[in-house]
Amino acid sequence: MIQHPTIVILTGAGISAESGLGTFRDDGGLWSQYRLDDVATPDAFQRNPQFVHDFYNARRIQARTAKPHSGHLALTKLQAEYVGSVIIVTQNVDSLHEQAGAEVIHMHGELDKALCTACHHRWRAPDIMSESEICPACGSPSGRPDVVWFGEIPYHMEIILEHIAKATLFAAIGTSGEVYPAAGFVEEAKLNDAHTVELNLEPSSVVANFTETRFGPATDIVPKWVDELLDVRFH
Repeated sequence: MIQHPTIVILTGAGISAESGLGTFRDDGGLWSQYRLDDVATPDAFQRNPQFVHDFYNARRIQARTAKPHSGHLALTKLQAEYVGSVIIVTQNVDSLHEQAGAEVIHMHGELDKALCTACHHRWRAPDIMSESEICPACGSPSGRPDVVWFGEIPYHMEIILEHIAKATLFAAIGTSGEVYPAAGFVEEAKLNDAHTVELNLEPSSVVANFTETRFGPATDIVPKWVDELLDVRFH
């Protein structure tokens, strides 16, 4: 019988950093260059939709040139080869996990998608969106980035919490521990007696809640951790 029948993995901005995508809360991160209230709230979009679109247009173009690295590929390998269940939940809005071949639950939406605020239709976002973005379903000029802003409810929370309740191993990779509800997932997992591990460049704000920690670049520590789970021997 395997030690961990169900593995749930939460990934954050740190796993995308080595692919060239900026993190949010580190020195020089996106939130040090932009005010949160100006680009990542519903009120900001209502006040100045084109400014918000410009911010996400730049991120979208950057994200579409990024490539997955060995950490992403290792998680895909784990999902494909592990004899138990491996659920990947991401706070990231890029598509690096999918490019690596993994199945992933996007709790904060996706840069590659647009959302109609009138009829809630979703479609593939062009590189450049504008404040008059036309919904292809209803024809309303109501397109916005399909990302979850602060003050909005993350996507797929019911199914995510169901997975965490069943997890025997919960891992957080590249997360800051600053954004809830994701920062509270480790406590939810521990309530159900899951083993918990943080893999990060440096300790997160909730590192004390984990029973195991590994620190270093995701390109190094994630493949090694996956190989241990798959019982690969190094020679």
